[in-house]
Amino acid sequence: MRRLLWALPTLLGVLVVVFVLLRVAPGDPIAMMIGPGASPDDIRALRALYGFDKSLPAQFFIYLGQASVGHFGQSITLKRDVLDLVREHLPLTLELSMLALLLAVLIGGAAALAAITWRGTIIERGVDVWTGFVTAIPDFLWGLAGILFLGVLLPVLPVFGLLDADLRFDSATGFVLFESLLRGRFDVFGSALYHMLWPALSLALPLAAMISRVLKASLLEVLAQDYILIARVKGFSPWQVLWREALRNALGPALTLTGVQFTFLIGGTVLIEKLFGLPGLGNMAIDAVINRDLPLIQGIVLTFAVLFIVVNLAVDLINIRLNPKLRR
Repeated sequence: MRRLLWALPTLLGVLVVVFVLLRVAPGDPIAMMIGPGASPDDIRALRALYGFDKSLPAQFFIYLGQASVGHFGQSITLKRDVLDLVREHLPLTLELSMLALLLAVLIGGAAALAAITWRGTIIERGVDVWTGFVTAIPDFLWGLAGILFLGVLLPVLPVFGLLDADLRFDSATGFVLFESLLRGRFDVFGSALYHMLWPALSLALPLAAMISRVLKASLLEVLAQDYILIARVKGFSPWQVLWREALRNALGPALTLTGVQFTFLIGGTVLIEKLFGLPGLGNMAIDAVINRDLPLIQGIVLTFAVLFIVVNLAVDLINIRLNPKLRR
Protein backbone atom coordinates (compact mmCIF):
# COMPACT_ATOMS: atom_id res chain seq x y z
CA MET A 1 0.00 0.00 0.00
CA ARG A 2 2.88 2.38 0.78
CA ARG A 3 4.38 1.71 -2.64
CA LEU A 4 1.04 2.36 -4.31
CA LEU A 5 0.63 5.64 -2.41
CA TRP A 6 4.13 6.74 -3.42
CA ALA A 7 3.16 6.06 -7.02
CA LEU A 8 0.78 9.01 -6.98
CA PRO A 9 3.43 11.74 -6.53
CA THR A 10 5.58 9.90 -9.07
CA LEU A 11 2.80 10.08 -11.65
CA LEU A 12 2.16 13.71 -10.75
CA GLY A 13 5.84 14.54 -11.27
CA VAL A 14 5.87 12.80 -14.65
CA LEU A 15 2.75 14.69 -15.67
CA VAL A 16 4.20 18.07 -14.63
CA VAL A 17 7.48 17.51 -16.49
CA VAL A 18 5.81 16.29 -19.68
CA PHE A 19 3.14 18.99 -19.58
CA VAL A 20 5.69 21.81 -19.24
CA LEU A 21 8.19 20.40 -21.74
CA LEU A 22 5.56 19.93 -24.43
CA ARG A 23 4.36 23.50 -24.09
CA VAL A 24 7.76 25.18 -24.06
CA ALA A 25 8.98 23.14 -27.04
CA PRO A 26 9.03 25.02 -30.37
CA GLY A 27 6.09 24.61 -32.71
CA ASP A 28 2.39 25.40 -32.48
CA PRO A 29 0.05 22.41 -32.76
CA ILE A 30 -2.84 24.66 -33.80
CA ALA A 31 -0.80 26.10 -36.67
CA MET A 32 0.07 22.54 -37.80
CA MET A 33 -3.53 21.35 -37.94
CA ILE A 34 -5.22 24.41 -39.44
CA GLY A 35 -5.16 25.36 -43.09
CA PRO A 36 -2.93 28.16 -44.44
CA GLY A 37 -5.95 30.30 -45.35
CA ALA A 38 -7.47 30.33 -41.87
CA SER A 39 -8.46 33.67 -40.44
CA PRO A 40 -7.24 34.95 -37.05
CA ASP A 41 -10.75 34.39 -35.68
CA ASP A 42 -10.60 30.73 -36.72
CA ILE A 43 -7.23 30.32 -35.02
CA ARG A 44 -8.48 31.97 -31.82
CA ALA A 45 -11.59 29.78 -31.79
CA LEU A 46 -9.52 26.61 -32.22
CA ARG A 47 -7.06 27.64 -29.50
CA ALA A 48 -10.01 28.26 -27.17
CA LEU A 49 -11.50 24.87 -28.08
CA TYR A 50 -8.35 23.03 -26.95
CA GLY A 51 -7.70 25.37 -24.01
CA PHE A 52 -4.46 26.87 -25.38
CA ASP A 53 -5.74 30.40 -24.81
CA LYS A 54 -5.38 30.02 -21.01
CA SER A 55 -2.27 30.43 -18.89
CA LEU A 56 0.05 27.45 -18.39
CA PRO A 57 -0.95 26.82 -14.73
CA ALA A 58 -4.63 27.08 -15.65
CA GLN A 59 -4.15 24.57 -18.49
CA PHE A 60 -2.36 22.18 -16.14
CA PHE A 61 -4.98 22.24 -13.39
CA ILE A 62 -7.77 21.81 -15.94
CA TYR A 63 -5.97 18.81 -17.41
CA LEU A 64 -5.23 17.40 -13.94
CA GLY A 65 -8.89 17.64 -12.98
CA GLN A 66 -9.97 15.93 -16.17
CA ALA A 67 -7.30 13.21 -15.88
CA SER A 68 -8.36 12.42 -12.29
CA VAL A 69 -11.77 11.31 -13.62
CA GLY A 70 -10.33 9.37 -16.56
CA HIS A 71 -10.66 12.01 -19.26
CA PHE A 72 -7.38 12.73 -21.05
CA GLY A 73 -8.73 15.01 -23.73
CA GLN A 74 -9.23 14.59 -27.45
CA SER A 75 -6.50 13.92 -29.97
CA ILE A 76 -5.84 17.01 -32.08
CA THR A 77 -5.02 15.09 -35.26
CA LEU A 78 -7.21 11.99 -34.94
CA LYS A 79 -10.25 13.77 -33.41
CA ARG A 80 -10.86 10.89 -31.02
CA ASP A 81 -10.77 10.45 -27.26
CA VAL A 82 -7.20 9.83 -26.06
CA LEU A 83 -8.20 7.07 -23.63
CA ASP A 84 -10.00 5.18 -26.41
CA LEU A 85 -6.91 5.42 -28.62
CA VAL A 86 -4.67 4.14 -25.83
CA ARG A 87 -7.02 1.22 -25.13
CA GLU A 88 -7.06 0.37 -28.83
CA HIS A 89 -3.29 0.38 -29.40
CA LEU A 90 -1.87 -0.66 -26.02
CA PRO A 91 -2.74 -4.40 -26.23
CA LEU A 92 -0.47 -4.96 -29.25
CA THR A 93 2.41 -3.21 -27.50
CA LEU A 94 1.91 -5.37 -24.41
CA GLU A 95 1.76 -8.55 -26.49
CA LEU A 96 4.94 -7.62 -28.35
CA SER A 97 6.68 -6.78 -25.07
CA MET A 98 5.57 -10.02 -23.39
CA LEU A 99 6.68 -12.08 -26.38
CA ALA A 100 10.05 -10.30 -26.34
CA LEU A 101 10.36 -10.89 -22.59
CA LEU A 102 9.60 -14.59 -23.00
CA LEU A 103 12.22 -14.93 -25.73
CA ALA A 104 14.76 -12.98 -23.67
CA VAL A 105 14.25 -15.16 -20.59
CA LEU A 106 14.45 -18.40 -22.61
CA ILE A 107 17.53 -17.37 -24.60
CA GLY A 108 19.35 -15.66 -21.72
CA GLY A 109 18.56 -18.39 -19.23
CA ALA A 110 19.62 -21.16 -21.60
CA ALA A 111 22.88 -19.35 -22.39
CA ALA A 112 23.70 -18.87 -18.69
CA LEU A 113 22.92 -22.49 -17.81
CA ALA A 114 24.99 -23.73 -20.75
CA ALA A 115 27.95 -21.58 -19.67
CA ILE A 116 27.72 -22.86 -16.07
CA THR A 117 27.26 -26.49 -17.09
CA TRP A 118 30.26 -26.50 -19.42
CA ARG A 119 32.55 -24.18 -17.49
CA GLY A 120 36.07 -23.79 -18.82
CA THR A 121 35.11 -25.06 -22.28
CA ILE A 122 34.63 -23.39 -25.63
CA ILE A 123 30.90 -23.19 -24.89
CA GLU A 124 31.45 -20.85 -21.94
CA ARG A 125 33.83 -18.70 -23.95
CA GLY A 126 31.33 -18.63 -26.82
CA VAL A 127 28.54 -17.48 -24.48
CA ASP A 128 30.77 -14.71 -23.10
CA VAL A 129 31.62 -13.51 -26.61
CA TRP A 130 27.96 -13.69 -27.63
CA THR A 131 26.76 -11.62 -24.65
CA GLY A 132 29.34 -8.91 -25.33
CA PHE A 133 28.50 -8.78 -29.03
CA VAL A 134 24.72 -8.72 -28.57
CA THR A 135 24.81 -6.12 -25.78
CA ALA A 136 26.80 -3.73 -27.98
CA ILE A 137 24.07 -3.60 -30.66
CA PRO A 138 20.80 -1.74 -29.83
CA ASP A 139 17.42 -3.28 -30.57
CA PHE A 140 16.53 -1.03 -33.52
CA LEU A 141 19.73 -2.07 -35.33
CA TRP A 142 18.74 -5.70 -34.91
CA GLY A 143 15.40 -4.73 -36.42
CA LEU A 144 17.04 -3.01 -39.40
CA ALA A 145 19.36 -5.99 -39.92
CA GLY A 146 16.38 -8.35 -39.91
CA ILE A 147 14.54 -6.23 -42.46
CA LEU A 148 17.60 -6.21 -44.72
CA PHE A 149 18.63 -9.87 -44.50
CA LEU A 150 15.45 -11.75 -43.59
CA GLY A 151 12.99 -9.53 -45.40
CA VAL A 152 14.87 -8.37 -48.52
CA LEU A 153 17.91 -10.54 -49.27
CA LEU A 154 16.44 -13.78 -47.91
CA PRO A 155 12.67 -13.13 -47.75
CA VAL A 156 11.84 -15.72 -45.10
CA LEU A 157 10.05 -13.46 -42.59
CA PRO A 158 7.47 -10.71 -43.09
CA VAL A 159 8.79 -7.31 -42.12
CA PHE A 160 5.68 -5.14 -42.21
CA GLY A 161 2.21 -5.26 -40.68
CA LEU A 162 0.55 -7.63 -38.24
CA LEU A 163 -1.38 -10.10 -40.42
CA ASP A 164 -1.26 -11.48 -43.94
CA ALA A 165 -3.18 -9.41 -46.47
CA ASP A 166 -5.83 -12.11 -47.03
CA LEU A 167 -6.69 -12.48 -43.32
CA ARG A 168 -9.37 -10.55 -41.47
CA PHE A 169 -9.79 -10.64 -37.70
CA ASP A 170 -12.05 -8.36 -35.67
CA SER A 171 -10.52 -8.37 -32.20
CA ALA A 172 -12.74 -7.40 -29.29
CA THR A 173 -9.85 -6.82 -26.87
CA GLY A 174 -6.93 -5.85 -29.11
CA PHE A 175 -4.87 -8.81 -27.85
CA VAL A 176 -4.68 -10.52 -31.23
CA LEU A 177 -2.40 -13.40 -30.21
CA PHE A 178 -4.33 -14.41 -27.09
CA GLU A 179 -7.79 -13.79 -28.50
CA SER A 180 -7.17 -15.65 -31.76
CA LEU A 181 -5.84 -18.62 -29.80
CA LEU A 182 -8.85 -18.66 -27.49
CA ARG A 183 -11.28 -18.36 -30.40
CA GLY A 184 -9.61 -21.16 -32.33
CA ARG A 185 -8.40 -18.92 -35.15
CA PHE A 186 -5.06 -20.67 -35.48
CA ASP A 187 -4.48 -19.17 -38.93
CA VAL A 188 -4.66 -15.68 -37.41
CA PHE A 189 -2.52 -16.74 -34.44
CA GLY A 190 0.16 -18.22 -36.70
CA SER A 191 0.21 -15.20 -38.99
CA ALA A 192 0.42 -12.69 -36.10
CA LEU A 193 3.14 -14.71 -34.39
CA TYR A 194 5.05 -14.98 -37.68
CA HIS A 195 4.85 -11.21 -38.19
CA MET A 196 5.83 -10.42 -34.59
CA LEU A 197 8.70 -12.92 -34.34
CA TRP A 198 11.56 -10.76 -35.58
CA PRO A 199 10.34 -7.52 -33.95
CA ALA A 200 10.11 -9.38 -30.63
CA LEU A 201 13.50 -11.00 -31.16
CA SER A 202 15.03 -7.61 -31.95
CA LEU A 203 13.82 -6.35 -28.59
CA ALA A 204 14.75 -9.57 -26.80
CA LEU A 205 18.38 -10.05 -27.84
CA PRO A 206 20.00 -7.20 -25.82
CA LEU A 207 17.92 -8.12 -22.76
CA ALA A 208 18.76 -11.83 -23.20
CA ALA A 209 22.48 -11.01 -23.14
CA MET A 210 22.11 -9.01 -19.91
CA ILE A 211 20.04 -11.76 -18.29
CA SER A 212 22.65 -14.34 -19.28
CA ARG A 213 25.51 -12.30 -17.83
CA VAL A 214 23.77 -11.51 -14.52
CA LEU A 215 22.38 -15.04 -14.03
CA LYS A 216 25.77 -16.60 -14.73
CA ALA A 217 27.51 -14.34 -12.19
CA SER A 218 24.80 -15.05 -9.61
CA LEU A 219 25.04 -18.81 -10.18
CA LEU A 220 28.81 -18.72 -9.75
CA GLU A 221 28.38 -16.94 -6.42
CA VAL A 222 25.72 -19.37 -5.21
CA LEU A 223 27.68 -22.45 -6.29
CA ALA A 224 30.53 -21.34 -4.03
CA GLN A 225 28.31 -21.50 -0.90
CA ASP A 226 28.70 -24.18 1.77
CA TYR A 227 25.26 -25.72 1.32
CA ILE A 228 26.13 -26.49 -2.31
CA LEU A 229 29.18 -28.42 -1.09
CA ILE A 230 26.96 -30.32 1.35
CA ALA A 231 24.56 -31.19 -1.48
CA ARG A 232 27.44 -32.58 -3.52
CA VAL A 233 28.68 -34.62 -0.56
CA LYS A 234 25.19 -36.10 -0.23
CA GLY A 235 25.57 -37.47 -3.75
CA PHE A 236 23.45 -35.01 -5.73
CA SER A 237 24.26 -35.02 -9.42
CA PRO A 238 25.53 -31.77 -11.04
CA TRP A 239 22.12 -31.22 -12.63
CA GLN A 240 20.35 -31.71 -9.28
CA VAL A 241 22.72 -29.26 -7.61
CA LEU A 242 22.17 -26.71 -10.35
CA TRP A 243 18.39 -27.02 -10.68
CA ARG A 244 17.27 -27.93 -7.14
CA GLU A 245 19.75 -26.04 -4.99
CA ALA A 246 21.44 -23.22 -6.87
CA LEU A 247 19.04 -21.87 -9.47
CA ARG A 248 16.26 -20.67 -7.18
CA ASN A 249 18.66 -18.75 -4.93
CA ALA A 250 20.40 -17.23 -7.94
CA LEU A 251 17.24 -15.93 -9.60
CA GLY A 252 16.91 -12.78 -7.46
CA PRO A 253 19.37 -10.47 -9.25
CA ALA A 254 18.34 -11.75 -12.68
CA LEU A 255 14.66 -11.26 -11.84
CA THR A 256 15.26 -7.71 -10.63
CA LEU A 257 17.21 -6.90 -13.78
CA THR A 258 14.48 -8.45 -15.95
CA GLY A 259 11.77 -6.40 -14.28
CA VAL A 260 13.65 -3.11 -14.58
CA GLN A 261 14.70 -3.78 -18.16
CA PHE A 262 11.19 -4.89 -19.09
CA THR A 263 10.00 -1.32 -18.63
CA PHE A 264 12.75 -0.11 -20.97
CA LEU A 265 11.81 -2.91 -23.33
CA ILE A 266 8.26 -1.52 -23.48
CA GLY A 267 9.75 1.86 -24.33
CA GLY A 268 11.87 0.23 -27.04
CA THR A 269 8.71 -0.80 -28.86
CA VAL A 270 8.37 2.81 -30.04
CA LEU A 271 11.06 2.45 -32.72
CA ILE A 272 10.47 -1.24 -33.40
CA GLU A 273 6.75 -0.78 -34.06
CA LYS A 274 7.51 2.07 -36.44
CA LEU A 275 10.12 0.04 -38.30
CA PHE A 276 7.81 -2.94 -38.79
CA GLY A 277 4.57 -1.04 -39.27
CA LEU A 278 2.87 -2.56 -36.21
CA PRO A 279 -0.20 -0.59 -35.07
CA GLY A 280 0.80 -0.38 -31.43
CA LEU A 281 1.11 2.41 -28.89
CA GLY A 282 4.75 3.08 -29.78
CA ASN A 283 3.97 3.65 -33.45
CA MET A 284 1.18 6.02 -32.50
CA ALA A 285 3.51 7.85 -30.11
CA ILE A 286 5.92 8.75 -32.93
CA ASP A 287 3.06 10.05 -35.08
CA ALA A 288 1.79 12.08 -32.11
CA VAL A 289 5.21 13.67 -31.59
CA ILE A 290 5.58 14.48 -35.30
CA ASN A 291 2.14 16.11 -35.35
CA ARG A 292 2.61 17.86 -31.98
CA ASP A 293 -0.56 16.19 -30.72
CA LEU A 294 -0.17 17.31 -27.10
CA PRO A 295 -3.17 15.52 -25.51
CA LEU A 296 -2.21 12.24 -27.16
CA ILE A 297 1.46 12.53 -26.18
CA GLN A 298 0.49 13.24 -22.56
CA GLY A 299 -1.84 10.23 -22.48
CA ILE A 300 0.80 7.90 -23.93
CA VAL A 301 3.55 9.09 -21.57
CA LEU A 302 1.25 8.71 -18.57
CA THR A 303 0.39 5.19 -19.73
CA PHE A 304 4.08 4.25 -19.93
CA ALA A 305 4.64 5.73 -16.46
CA VAL A 306 1.82 3.62 -15.01
CA LEU A 307 3.26 0.49 -16.66
CA PHE A 308 6.69 1.30 -15.21
CA ILE A 309 5.30 1.58 -11.67
CA VAL A 310 3.13 -1.55 -11.94
CA VAL A 311 5.95 -3.71 -13.34
CA ASN A 312 8.43 -2.60 -10.68
CA LEU A 313 5.90 -3.26 -7.93
CA ALA A 314 5.20 -6.74 -9.34
CA VAL A 315 8.93 -7.50 -9.47
CA ASP A 316 9.35 -6.46 -5.83
CA LEU A 317 6.49 -8.71 -4.75
CA ILE A 318 7.91 -11.68 -6.69
CA ASN A 319 11.34 -11.09 -5.13
CA ILE A 320 9.79 -11.12 -1.66
CA ARG A 321 8.01 -14.35 -2.54
CA LEU A 322 11.22 -16.04 -3.71
CA ASN A 323 13.50 -14.67 -0.96
CA PRO A 324 12.08 -15.03 2.59
CA LYS A 325 14.82 -12.75 3.97
CA LEU A 326 13.25 -9.75 2.24
CA ARG A 327 9.98 -10.23 4.14
CA ARG A 328 11.69 -8.92 7.27
